[in-house]
Amino acid sequence: MSTMAVHSLWMTAAEPIDKIPSPTIEYAQLAPALIVVGAAVVGVLVEALVPRRARYHTQVFLTVVALTAAFAAVVALAAGGYGTTKAHIAAMGAIAVDGPALFLQGTILLASLVAVFTFAERRLDPAAHGNRIDSFAAQAASVPGSDSEKAAVKAGFTTTEVFPLVLFAITGMLIFPAANDLLMLFIALEVFSLPLYLLCALARRKRLLSQEAAVKYFLLGAFSSAFLLFGIALMYGYAGSVSYARIADVVDGTVRTIDPALADTMGNDALLLIGGAMILMGLLFKVGAVPFHMWTPDVYQGAPTPVTGFMAAATKVAAFGALLRLLYVVLPGLSWDWRPVMWAIAIVTMLGGAIVAITQTDIKRLLAYSSIAHAGFILAGVIAATPDGISSVLFYLAAYSFVTIGAFAVVTLVRDAGGEATHLSKWAGLGRRSPLVAAVFAVFLLAFAGIPLTSGFTGKFAVFSAAAQGGAGALVVVGVISSAIAAFFYIRVIVLMFFSEPKEGGPTVAVPSPLTMTTIGVGVAVTLVLGVAPQYFLDLASQAGVFVR
Repeated sequence: MSTMAVHSLWMTAAEPIDKIPSPTIEYAQLAPALIVVGAAVVGVLVEALVPRRARYHTQVFLTVVALTAAFAAVVALAAGGYGTTKAHIAAMGAIAVDGPALFLQGTILLASLVAVFTFAERRLDPAAHGNRIDSFAAQAASVPGSDSEKAAVKAGFTTTEVFPLVLFAITGMLIFPAANDLLMLFIALEVFSLPLYLLCALARRKRLLSQEAAVKYFLLGAFSSAFLLFGIALMYGYAGSVSYARIADVVDGTVRTIDPALADTMGNDALLLIGGAMILMGLLFKVGAVPFHMWTPDVYQGAPTPVTGFMAAATKVAAFGALLRLLYVVLPGLSWDWRPVMWAIAIVTMLGGAIVAITQTDIKRLLAYSSIAHAGFILAGVIAATPDGISSVLFYLAAYSFVTIGAFAVVTLVRDAGGEATHLSKWAGLGRRSPLVAAVFAVFLLAFAGIPLTSGFTGKFAVFSAAAQGGAGALVVVGVISSAIAAFFYIRVIVLMFFSEPKEGGPTVAVPSPLTMTTIGVGVAVTLVLGVAPQYFLDLASQAGVFVR
């Protein structure tokens, strides 16, 4: 009898059920991110298997090849029409392959490739114990100043793990602006944030300052991630889905079918407003907008300068891409609610960044507050809520990222006995000691200030005209005033370099290898080309300015 019962149970359980559908992944369309993450995994294996002598060259080669290949994949996708006619949602609704995603991915890859050259630079410091050294700690795990650190320096160790870490960070940045559901957004955020927390702690000199920067960045970043995650949970309660399209439909009121389990919360506006605000807070933290900017100056100052340049450029591009997609794809039905808040944030960010920068005495902190002011200028384009707004932000991000990486590459060259000389007083008379380096830095400062014939002018003009057409004229007035305030401290640095007497025993300008020269050369070239003949790139940004829904 019992066997019969068991047998009948078994028969019932074995009746055919609906098959679980296997996932369909369009690997070719996700190629840019897959190439970079594949190279990062290979980079980890290189650390484990390749002899220490050969690691540096292997990692640099692998990183450059991976970034070049990924950029080629982005260009191939754009040429294949995936930015325009074939734009669609890939990976079962998780990732968008469209114009803005491809444009931002291309920008991130090119900027990262240029930034990686500064990571690989090994000629700026004099050789220690017969070994060439770079900007990173000899042995990151050892306590600063301890015997094990001294032994590692003497043995000529270098932290070549920075290359796989950078590749993991770039992978997250490539997916972040293309994410088409909130969970993918969160995963991408963590994938690029965690390597950055580590990279900030790896400075060869001023180890304690560097570790302090990393801890501050980690703690505040963890808070911002928590806000973002809480916002995602509330948004799920509101819409019954984490998919961008589904949330947008619920916001518009076009969805009538309600999940019984979520019947009490679906369509509850309090969840939508609080959840949306929390997700925005997480993204504005990454962008460095006031009042979520407190980490920026400390982290920019403490992190190794190559990491600062990479982070300042690539993180902004990725975060603004994600912000644009969130506001234009998920919450266009809420623009009456988010625009006034973003107005306020943009105004405080522009003025706050520009005014506080005047008081700074450290060149890296000055560039940090300058980047906060620029976040405000870019937000003006985001607020426009028009197709021109999207394309102007894309152009500004592309222009800004190369100026930033170039400027930080120049900062690595001015050195004294303690490493980089970042105090402004040490830059006095630099134009007489090294006219070429001072002239190049002046070009970057003029671009930051938005002087005509530089990419900064074209970018600001595009963003402000889009904001004015979008009905944010008052915002443009504040932007122009902030630009005038900001121009004061940029030009003050130029005056200091060219019209002050150089001090006795002041810093020297190191002669870099071709790697850093390439970074600075590309920065200057892009700055001038986008300033003098920007039309092709403006057209490219406007073609790429349509989100797939």
